[in-house]
Amino acid sequence: MIETAGLTKTYGRRRAVDRLTFRVQPGRVTGFLGPNGAGKSTTIRLLLGLDAPTHGRALIDGRPYRELDHPLRQVGALLDANAVHVGRRARDHLRWLAQTNDIPRGRVTEVLRLTGLAEAGHRRVGGFSLGMKQRLGIAAALLGDPAVLIFDEPVNGLDPDGVHWIRGLIRSLAAEGRTVLISSHLMSEMQLTADHLLILARGRLLSDSGMAELVGTGDILVRTAGDTPLAALLTARGATVSPQPGQALAVTGLDPGEIAAVAATHGIALIELTPRAPSLEEVFRRITDPELQYRAEPHPEDAR
Repeated sequence: MIETAGLTKTYGRRRAVDRLTFRVQPGRVTGFLGPNGAGKSTTIRLLLGLDAPTHGRALIDGRPYRELDHPLRQVGALLDANAVHVGRRARDHLRWLAQTNDIPRGRVTEVLRLTGLAEAGHRRVGGFSLGMKQRLGIAAALLGDPAVLIFDEPVNGLDPDGVHWIRGLIRSLAAEGRTVLISSHLMSEMQLTADHLLILARGRLLSDSGMAELVGTGDILVRTAGDTPLAALLTARGATVSPQPGQALAVTGLDPGEIAAVAATHGIALIELTPRAPSLEEVFRRITDPELQYRAEPHPEDAR
């Protein structure tokens, strides 16, 4: 488990992290979200012992990171894919890390294969693309087979196939009972991956909620060819109906098949029946907008 209690970090007069308290539970993917300057990176650095807190605690399995006996076998982290010696071969980079924590050399071959770098292990990192460096960073995080994993922007630089791969990998790691924390600005990807969300702004925790609880279940857009009694009919069946532009209805409480059946029974022609997923981006902006620290003015062309 990852846990913070009253975690605070100040730099001079600026408070980057402000009395932050949360728990990241095993067995689920927890998204760590916030606008620029929210304090996400500072919090991760505090968790990994790269910075010392001004006040409060940052614990992994009940202990500060610096007190862990074999940290790579307990915590795997990806912070900066470019933080690798460019003259070193990928396999040698992982072997060096393995030696520091008494990890068997055979594990290097396993993580290279797992991340799709089996045929590139002999190459020097300086010749890698950003996506390949990202895969190498993920391999390093997985090297000790840790129970806790922390990823900062894990899809950065990956192609569509790589994004699909890392999404499946992260969910499978959580399904194995591991604790997984992901920091990202990609709302659409986070909505597909995370089960739980922590949202920060100005170093403070604004939301600690499950994805379904925070975002909701969406609705169904129903459009008919003209004025019909469909809204009243659906309401009588227990649905919640709200009018939309273009003689459309937004319906919750019934599934598409039930709506179509009501329309067919009463001879009402439907020209659209579209399930609409809720948008994490919209929810995120609504929560964080009052706390935005860096807000750009709209360009006159955009306004027009």
